Amino acid sequence: MMNTIRSKQTLIIAAVILLAVFLFTRDIKGLVKPKKETTGVPAGGQLTSAGSTINLTEVSTAAKNSINANLAAEITTLENAYKTASEDQKVNAAKVLAEKWDDVEQAVPSALYLEIIAGKERNLNSWLAAGSRLMKAFDNTQDSLISPVLLQKANAAYTNAVALDSTNLEAKTGLGITVVNGMGAPMSGIAMLLDVIKKDPDNLKANMSLGTFAIKSGQFDKAITRFNGIIAKKPSPDAYFYLATAYENLGKNKEAVEAYLNSKKLAANPTLSNFIDKKVAELKTKN
Repeated sequence: MMNTIRSKQTLIIAAVILLAVFLFTRDIKGLVKPKKETTGVPAGGQLTSAGSTINLTEVSTAAKNSINANLAAEITTLENAYKTASEDQKVNAAKVLAEKWDDVEQAVPSALYLEIIAGKERNLNSWLAAGSRLMKAFDNTQDSLISPVLLQKANAAYTNAVALDSTNLEAKTGLGITVVNGMGAPMSGIAMLLDVIKKDPDNLKANMSLGTFAIKSGQFDKAITRFNGIIAKKPSPDAYFYLATAYENLGKNKEAVEAYLNSKKLAANPTLSNFIDKKVAELKTKN
């Protein structure tokens, strides 16, 4: 019995890790991955975690090393303009940088500039924009030092948004997702997301978060219901992949194969396709 439980837990973790790698360069809204829980949110532009400090300059340098040299030089020029801008022009300069970093798919520096903007403007839309980009950065990063701090910052951004408008569903959804990921008791985050769905049954972010939480907590029947509902409204490769994972954990191999193949079809990603081909072949031998 214990071996069976361990096998299922291993399968869940492997599936989540694989999908995280596959989605590394994609903007998937509401994807929730297990992250290390930490406390304390530092000031904008300064990341602190487990004895390590990473500032905006360091994050920017690392990001520029991973992009085209001409683009990196263009961003350096924009950064210099930001540093020398007068105080009343810094927000506009930061907005240009946030957009530019997002254009080159570098979510971390983009998110940090949006956080700076939100800290100066302190309005609902700015906090929502910062929270959304910080969660995108959290979903995409593979850096275990930066990751928990991005989650903390996203939590703070959405907390500020909810304080400005407690009825805003985007703010409540974002806050709930950060709580489910480790910024508090998971069930309080689940309660927030369920409240959002009560008001907006088709809310994709909230439904995706509840579905992935169901998988991680071993509630595969609930996950299947949740992801089938998502797919009925808006099919996506990640929803099908999670659906397949849930089916596989219940031993419903035929249904798992079908869901995996649908994920492969929608994603058209060679890495994922190779994995799914092997997974399908493996599952068919169990039928």
